[in-house]
Amino acid sequence: MEKLKKAFGACLVPLLSILLAFLIGGIIMAALGADPFVAVKFLFQGAFGTKAGIGTTLTKATPLMFTALCACFAYKCGVFNLGGEGQFLMGSMAAFLTCYFTGLTGFAGIVLALLAGALAGGIWGMIPGVLKITRGQNEMIISIMLNYVATLLMGVIYTSWIRDASVPQTPAIDEAVHLPRIVSGMRFTWGLVIAIAVGLILYYVLFWTNAGFRLRAVGYNMTASRFNGIPVGRYMLASFIVSGAIAGLGGSAELLGTQFRLINGFGAGYGFDGVAMALIGQLHPIATMLVALFFAVLRVGSTTMQAATGVPTSVSDIIQALVIVFSVAGMALTKLPEFEAWKNRVFGKRKEGAA
Repeated sequence: MEKLKKAFGACLVPLLSILLAFLIGGIIMAALGADPFVAVKFLFQGAFGTKAGIGTTLTKATPLMFTALCACFAYKCGVFNLGGEGQFLMGSMAAFLTCYFTGLTGFAGIVLALLAGALAGGIWGMIPGVLKITRGQNEMIISIMLNYVATLLMGVIYTSWIRDASVPQTPAIDEAVHLPRIVSGMRFTWGLVIAIAVGLILYYVLFWTNAGFRLRAVGYNMTASRFNGIPVGRYMLASFIVSGAIAGLGGSAELLGTQFRLINGFGAGYGFDGVAMALIGQLHPIATMLVALFFAVLRVGSTTMQAATGVPTSVSDIIQALVIVFSVAGMALTKLPEFEAWKNRVFGKRKEGAA
């Protein structure tokens, strides 16, 4: 019973944030002359109303799940990996180069490309980890700057080194290394299954293993963990490597399943979106995946909403931003000593009255 109460309390802030965001979004829709209930209906209808819509929603959710899980795992260890986008891009570049130069096709080619992407993302994530542990550098600044390095490196590849004739993009990878679709006629591929599997594995490791307990202990209190014999530096470095590998795996899955080539704008914004979704999901892997799916619904459904009601897609962007703002503000509020004291007073009196 106590666990259920705790789980409900953890879900309360995100749920209230979503309701408040939709309330304000509804007011904006009404001000634009549209019926908010009709607009929201078309929003969800666009995401789930047709087979194609469901496939597009799940396709959009897949890379968001990877980058959100990347941030979730690192933050659980108390380190701030803001380089999810760079690690995502490094994974996609490694997957493309593997397919391009090895010429390996079929299942073996797909597996090799995915592994190459995870390895590249893990190495890219290791850089800020090593600099933080050995030199005391700020991992947030380093990981953000590495995003720009990865973006520029990708730009060199598709505009110069492996350019497709006069078009600033790389040639498409061979169809024999495309991730297959799960359901015929729907866009989503086995990349979604890989993302869900990664989330479930993270949940098990974090909450059901000794290593996960130690990693979370480091995130709660590094000093106490160090005094209790936990190798803090080793766990911090591992969290950077694993989180980078998750993002890199997402980049390789996106390349093999959706994009098929490197091009301008590939993977843009996924890293910081993932950080926001991890925070809204309270750093819980399963909740984080659900938040990623919710954001994908808003992005896909907004097009249908605009076509049916005239409400611009920017209203969907506003709702997403409000969810982030309210969730972060709500989590900060609930951690204040004043809020804890108020909660103890209110619920303490209720318990006394019930007794």
